[in-house]
Amino acid sequence: MSSLTFSHTVTERFLRYVTIDTQSDPESPSSPSTEKQKDLGRVLAAELKAMGVEDAHLDDYGYVYGTIPANTDKKVPTICFCSHMDTSPDVTGKDVKPQMVKNYRGGDIVLPGDTSQVIRLAEHPALKNQIGNDIITTDGTTLLGADNKAGVAEIMDAAHFFLNNPDVKHGTIKILFTPDEEIGRGVDNVDMKKLGADFGYTMDGESAGCVEDETFSADGATITINGVSAHPGYAKGKMEHAIKIAAAIVERLPKEGCSPETTSGKQGFLHPIGIEGALEQATLSFIVRDFTEEGLKEKEVLLEGIVKDVMKDYPRSTYTFEVKEQYRNMKQVIDRHPHVVEYAVEAIRRAGLRPMRTAIRGGTDGSRLSFMGLPCPNIFAGEHAFHSRLEWVSRQDMEKAVQTIVHLAMIWEERA
Repeated sequence: MSSLTFSHTVTERFLRYVTIDTQSDPESPSSPSTEKQKDLGRVLAAELKAMGVEDAHLDDYGYVYGTIPANTDKKVPTICFCSHMDTSPDVTGKDVKPQMVKNYRGGDIVLPGDTSQVIRLAEHPALKNQIGNDIITTDGTTLLGADNKAGVAEIMDAAHFFLNNPDVKHGTIKILFTPDEEIGRGVDNVDMKKLGADFGYTMDGESAGCVEDETFSADGATITINGVSAHPGYAKGKMEHAIKIAAAIVERLPKEGCSPETTSGKQGFLHPIGIEGALEQATLSFIVRDFTEEGLKEKEVLLEGIVKDVMKDYPRSTYTFEVKEQYRNMKQVIDRHPHVVEYAVEAIRRAGLRPMRTAIRGGTDGSRLSFMGLPCPNIFAGEHAFHSRLEWVSRQDMEKAVQTIVHLAMIWEERA
């Protein structure tokens, strides 16, 4: 249990950060995908500088970098704490109006801006662990942005703690805030040499106490159907409609055990995310997810098998099938550095929580950073029901995340 004295600024910071709209845009080719992400970046860089982080700055790509120098004579590996500034494109993040339910007593939480939006205890069992805590929600008209401004606020509060408690020994700490994580581009333009870290941690997990050292491996699959066009008045025996072929492919996907809505735990899935086209040509876009590369391959073989089977009914039409790698399970890298997770588990324990090692049914910036030479597991930030109007986080969980960061930096120094 912690014997340190914390004077937390995390909630105050979080409530300010969520009011800045930082939604990313998957359709935009620019980096960052939206200039408004830099609005938060400028605030964070200025606040870090005001704290005493002399090299804090926002770069042209929307990344915020900063260094807290070591205050120990020991040779300690350089540790990075990372979180993303953007919010999901799925739900608007403009004009967020955060609410706080103080001393939560249980039951459903009706959101005041749209009373049809209800955080129901039956659907959010994690609320059972929040009795007596202060729950922050939106008014129901936007998402909250706890994914991942909770992580941003936690790293900022931890930086504030270190700079105000020089007697707490630690090695060099690097701070990295990224744009565009929600659209899969969070580390596209990160300067690894400038970052200069040996190991890292993303603050992007859910329930308090969780540390995640495993993610999905991910591919994207694109199927292009070339049909046969004919005048619809004279099409009998001639036309082969590309949209109908594409629809037949989707219809033949497995109904159980291979879709997001029917899988959990370590099960992967095939998930159509887009269909567009016309009579002559149509395109189907899929994401493919599994915890193993063998599982990915099996699903891609299954998908192409369905396509080939459907195409038998359309002998004059053709298709192309293209697979692109997106990211890989970070466990492949992190397993070579087990102490990185062991230290996180110990830090969570010292913060007074029960550590839980879990796998992410998704990816983080840490997935790609791990393969870029920065082994980077994921630590809880406390957000729940992310990418929705029902998103929530508790003040107490964010404070525990801050304490975890502080203890983690101390453990690296102790064990050096």
